[in-house]
Amino acid sequence: MRTLVLDQGYQPHRVVDWRRAVTMLFDGKVEVLEEYDEAIWKSATVVMRMPAVVRLLRRVRGKRSIKFSRINVAMRDDFACQYCGRRLPLKQLTYDHVVPRSKGGPTRWENIVMACYPCNERKADRTPREAGMTLRTKPVKPTGLPVIAFRIERSGSIPEAWASWLYWNVELESD
Repeated sequence: MRTLVLDQGYQPHRVVDWRRAVTMLFDGKVEVLEEYDEAIWKSATVVMRMPAVVRLLRRVRGKRSIKFSRINVAMRDDFACQYCGRRLPLKQLTYDHVVPRSKGGPTRWENIVMACYPCNERKADRTPREAGMTLRTKPVKPTGLPVIAFRIERSGSIPEAWASWLYWNVELESD
């Protein structure tokens, strides 16, 4: 089971495993706003239920540097192929080295873009120019990312307990 974590201002922040949420609760980092029906601990007088939605009690500090990761590259590229422009679910996108590794291209922000599998295969082990393809945007290291650092896919079904905490700024993705 997953737990939705809200920031101090009640905005969706991330999704964690329920065990991590319980640890955060006992560490005094969160308060529980919604619970699932399932009990994780019972005594004669107390029942502890699995947390569904928790809120951070302290402000989330901004990091100085954005971590290079698949999800962050996808967010920078708006979950779109940087060659054909189609917006797709993360599982239908892959990394593409603009300058291929075989030609000395490094794996860093300025040389990686998201591409759909057909465009990635078409480009193959060539630069966009050699493949006759055009990049929609030049890859750069972002200075910031959207507040929401996760996407919720419809196929995973959103828990009912989350419904009142998700706003228009969380994009629901369909297959």
